[in-house]
Amino acid sequence: MDVSKMTVSINKAINTQEVAVKEKHARTCILGTHHEKGAQTFWSVVNRLPLSSNAVLCWKFCHVFHKLLRDGHPNVLKDSLRYKNELSDMSRMWGHLSEGYGRLCSTYLRLLRTKMEYHTKNPRFPGNLQMSDRQLDEAGESDVNNFFQLTVEMFDYLECELNLFQTVFNSLDMSRSVSVTTAGQCRLAPLIQVILDCSHLYDYTVKLLFKLHSCLPADTLQGHRDRFMEQFSKLKDLFYRSSNLQYFKRLIQIPQLPENPPNFLRASALSEHISPVVVIPAEASSPDSEPVLEKDDLVDMDASQQNLFDNKFDDIFGSSFSSDPFNFNSQNGVNKEEKDHLIGQLYRDISELKAQLENLKTESQRAVLQLKGRVSELEAELAEQRHLRQQAVDDSEFLRAELDELKKKREDTEKAQRSLTEIERRAQANEQRYSKLKEKYSELVQNHADLLRKNAEVTKQVSVARQAQADLEREKKELEDSFQRISDQAQRKTQEQTEVLDNLKQELATSKQELQIVQNSLETSAQAEAKWAVQLAELEKERSGLVHTVALREEELSALQEQLELARRELSSTQESVCQLAKDQRKMLLVETRKAAERVIQEALRQLEEPPLISCAGSADHLLSKVKSVSSCIEQLEKSWSQYLACPEDISELLRSVTLLAHLTSDTMADVSTTCLRAPPEPADSLTEACKQFGKETLTYLAFLGEEGMLENDSTAMKSCLSKISAIGEELLPRGLDIKQEELGDLVDKEMAATSAAIETATARIEEMLSKSRAGDTGVKLEVNERILGSCTSLMQAIQVLIVASKDLQREIVESGRGTASPKEFYAKNSRWTEGLISASKAVGWGATVMVDAADLVVQGRGKFEELMVCSHEIAASTAQLVAASKVKADKDSPNLAQLQQASRGVNQATATVVASTISGKSQIEETDNMDFSSMTLTQIKRQEMDSQVRVLELENELQKERQKLGELRKKHYELAGVAEGWEEGTEASPPALHEAVTGKE
Repeated sequence: MDVSKMTVSINKAINTQEVAVKEKHARTCILGTHHEKGAQTFWSVVNRLPLSSNAVLCWKFCHVFHKLLRDGHPNVLKDSLRYKNELSDMSRMWGHLSEGYGRLCSTYLRLLRTKMEYHTKNPRFPGNLQMSDRQLDEAGESDVNNFFQLTVEMFDYLECELNLFQTVFNSLDMSRSVSVTTAGQCRLAPLIQVILDCSHLYDYTVKLLFKLHSCLPADTLQGHRDRFMEQFSKLKDLFYRSSNLQYFKRLIQIPQLPENPPNFLRASALSEHISPVVVIPAEASSPDSEPVLEKDDLVDMDASQQNLFDNKFDDIFGSSFSSDPFNFNSQNGVNKEEKDHLIGQLYRDISELKAQLENLKTESQRAVLQLKGRVSELEAELAEQRHLRQQAVDDSEFLRAELDELKKKREDTEKAQRSLTEIERRAQANEQRYSKLKEKYSELVQNHADLLRKNAEVTKQVSVARQAQADLEREKKELEDSFQRISDQAQRKTQEQTEVLDNLKQELATSKQELQIVQNSLETSAQAEAKWAVQLAELEKERSGLVHTVALREEELSALQEQLELARRELSSTQESVCQLAKDQRKMLLVETRKAAERVIQEALRQLEEPPLISCAGSADHLLSKVKSVSSCIEQLEKSWSQYLACPEDISELLRSVTLLAHLTSDTMADVSTTCLRAPPEPADSLTEACKQFGKETLTYLAFLGEEGMLENDSTAMKSCLSKISAIGEELLPRGLDIKQEELGDLVDKEMAATSAAIETATARIEEMLSKSRAGDTGVKLEVNERILGSCTSLMQAIQVLIVASKDLQREIVESGRGTASPKEFYAKNSRWTEGLISASKAVGWGATVMVDAADLVVQGRGKFEELMVCSHEIAASTAQLVAASKVKADKDSPNLAQLQQASRGVNQATATVVASTISGKSQIEETDNMDFSSMTLTQIKRQEMDSQVRVLELENELQKERQKLGELRKKHYELAGVAEGWEEGTEASPPALHEAVTGKE
C-alpha cells in the first residue's frame, strides 16, 4: 500500500468534524499496518496533529488507535510503547475538563494505556483478545499463582473498559434520540470496540474464577468474588442499555448476560456458563463502496491536510492555478476529456487496490496456514516435552517403587534368614531324634535276637523234657511214685513254659509292631529330610540372589544419594546467587529510581527558568497545601529509609517515597512559577530563589541516598527551604475585598438584582434598536441587523434564565449549609465563595451592557463586527464564571444544579448563534463591497496584488502585537481578579478553567 494513500486515510479518519470515524478509512489504516508490519506511518502522521488542543480530534485518534491495537499488525503495540508516557500526560491534561469531550478523552487514553500494559505483560493474548480454553490454560502455565495474578489484571482491564462505557453514557442526553445524530454517533462509535473487549474479558474472568475456586479456599477468593459481582452488575446494565440504542442495532448484536451471576462455590455451575458472543452483521463489516476521493472529504479538509491536498490536486489538474491566481481569462475547471481521464484513472486505482487487497488476502491466508503449521509443530513439541516429562516422572516413580520393593525384599531376606536358622535348628533336632530312633531300633533288634535265643533254649528244653518223659515212661514201672511226682512237676513246668512262650510271642508281636512304626517313622523322616534338603538348597540359592540384588540396590542407592547431595549443593549455590542477584537488583533499582527522580527535579528547575512557558497563574493557598504534602513525603521517606536499612528486601515503600518526592517537588516548582506571576516582583524573586535552593538541596539529598556506607541522610536543609517557601506563601495569601463580613449577604442580593436589571435594560435597548432599524434600513442591511439583534435578544433571554437558575441554586446552598445560622452569617462564613458570586454577577451585567453598546454601533454602521463577537465571548466567560461560582458548594445530584447546567448550555448556544449571525452578516455586507476586476488590466491587478500583500503583512504584524497585548491584559486581569476576589486554585471558578470554557476547549 502506498504511504501517501495511508496518510490521506489517517487524516480523513482523524479530523475535527464531530462525526463517527468512517469504517473504510479505519480499515485502510489497519491494512496499512499489516503492509508495513508496524505503525511507523501512523505515528508519523499523528505526531503532527494538534491532539492536545482539540478534544474531538483526540477522541477520534483514540478510536482509530484502539482499532489498530485490536486488528492491526502485532508490531503496532511495540511501535506504540514509546508514546505511552505521552498518552498518560495527555490523559491528565484532558482530565482537568469536567464537561464535553475532555473527560471522555481522559478516560479513553487511560483505557488505551491499560490495554498496552496488559498485552505487554501477557504477550500470549492477541490484540482482539480471542483465545481458546486451551490457550487460556497455557497463559497461566498451570500455576495457580499465575492464574490469580492474571485474574486481577483482567479485573483492572475490564474496570477501565466499564469506566469509558459509563462515561460516554453519562455525557449523552438519553431522553433524546442521540444515536441518530452525528454528534451522538461520534461518541457511541468507539463503544463497539469496548463491547468486543468486555465480552471476552467477562468470559475469561468467569472461567479463571472457577479454576481458582477448584484450587484455593473460598475465603481466599472473597475479594475476587466481590469485585466480579460489582463488574457483573455494571456490565449487564450497560449491555442492556446499549442494545436499546438504534445506532447499535444495525452495526452489532450485543449479547445479554444471565439474570443471576455464576455461583463459583458450586463447581458444576461452570457447565451452565454460556460465553457471550458478539455478532457483527455482514453488511456492517463489508467494505464501503464509496470512491476513495470524495467531494465532501476534499472540501472539508482542515489546515493540516491542505498542503497534501494541494499537491494531489496539482498532480491531477496541473499547477496553472498557482502560477497566476488572477488570470481569469483561462478556464477555471477541467474539460470533459480530462474528467473522463480522471475517472478512468480512479477506476484503475480502484482495480489496483482490489488486486492488492486480493494479494493481501492470499498472503494472509498463506501466513495463516504457515502459522497454523507452526502452531501444530509447537503443539507436537509441547506434547513431546510433556511426554518426556511424564516419562521422567514415571521413571522416578518406578525407581521409588523399586527402592521400596528392595527394602521389602531386604526385610523378606532377613525373615528368610531367620526361617533358615529355625529350619536348621529343627533339622538338627530331627537328626538327634533320628539318632535316638536308630539306637532304639538297634536295641529292639538286640532284644529280638535275645528272644530268639531264649526261644531256641526253650525248644531245646522241651526236647530234653520229652526225652526225659520217655525215660520216665520207660522207668514208669520202676518209679511209679517218683514218676507221678515228676510227671506233675513236668506238667507244671510245661505249663509254666507254655505261659512263658505265649508271653514271649506277645512280646515278639509287640516288638514287630514297634519295629514297623519305627521303620515308618524312619521313612517319613528320610522323606522330610530330603524335602528339607531341597528347600534348603532353594532358599540358599534365593538368599544368594537376594544378597546380590541388595548389593546392587545399595550401590544404586549410594549413587542416588550422591546425586541428591550434588543437587542440594547446586540448589544452595543457586539460592546464594539468586539472593546476591536480588540484592544487586534492589540496589540498581534504587539507583535508577533515584536518577529518574533527579531528572524530574532537574527538568522542573529548568522549566523554572522559563516563565514565558507558563500559561496560567496559580494561588498561594494551593502552594501552601503542596508544601505540606512535600513535608509529609520527606518524613515518610526518612521512615522508609530506616525500614530499608532494617530489612533490605522491603524496598517498595522506599521507591514509592522517592518517586513521590520527585513529583511533588516538580509540582511545587510549577506552583511557585504560577504563583510568582500574580505576586509582586520582590516576593516573587525571593520565592523563586527559595524554590531553586530547595531543588538543589533535594538533588543533594537524593545523590547521597543509597550510597555505600551511608546509614543516615540529613534532610534539615530541605525542610529549611520548605519553611522559607511556606513563609513567603503566607505573605502572598489574598486578603479579600474591602467589605464588611455582615454586608456580604446584602451585597449578593443587590448584585444579583442589579444584574437582572441590567439584562432587562439591555433587552429593552435591543428591542428599541431593532425597531429603529426596521424603520430606517432596507435590503441586506436590514436583514443583517434583524439577524444580529434577534440573536442578541435570545442571548439576553438565556442569560435571564441562567440568573434565575443561579438564584434558586444559591438559595438551596444557603438553606442546606447554614444550619441554625442566618443567611448573612452563612455568606460571612464563606466570604471567599460569596465574593466570587459578587464578582461573577458584576461581570455578567457589565458584559451585557458592553455588548448592547457594540450592537448599537454595528447597527448604526459605525462599529466593528469583531467587537461584537469579542463581547459575546466575554458574556460567555462571565456566565461561565457565575455558573462555576454557583457550582462550588452545590450538591452534584441537585435538580437546581441540573437546571443551572441546562441554562448554561443555553447561554453557550445563544453565544454561538450571536457569533454565527455576526460572521454571516459581515460576509453579506462584505460581498456587497467586493471589487470589480472586469475592467482592470494585468498591470493594475499586479499592483493591487502587491498592495494586498503589503496590507496582509501589516495586518499580521498588528495581529501579533494585539495578541501579545491581549495576553498581558489577561495575565494582569487574572492577577488582579485573584488578589481582589480570592479565586482558589483547583476550583471550577479559577480563570484558566473559565478561559478554556469560553474558547471552546472541552
